[in-house]
Amino acid sequence: MSLDEAVLGTEYIIKDISTSDEEMKSFLFSLGCYSGEPITVVSRKKNNCVVSIKDGRYNIDIDLAKAILI
Repeated sequence: MSLDEAVLGTEYIIKDISTSDEEMKSFLFSLGCYSGEPITVVSRKKNNCVVSIKDGRYNIDIDLAKAILI
């Protein structure tokens, strides 16, 4: 299941980042978004969602959310 399908407020563990775009992988890694890390969707709008990773909150677009497998 990808992050865009996650239930709001539920903590998930990231299983994989599914993209061939190395720039996107690097960006997500810089946020602390990699396999084994907990992630929570705090809110969701039409084209983006706010996620909590470690001690930070980030606004990511739907394409990034679809690349994060939980």
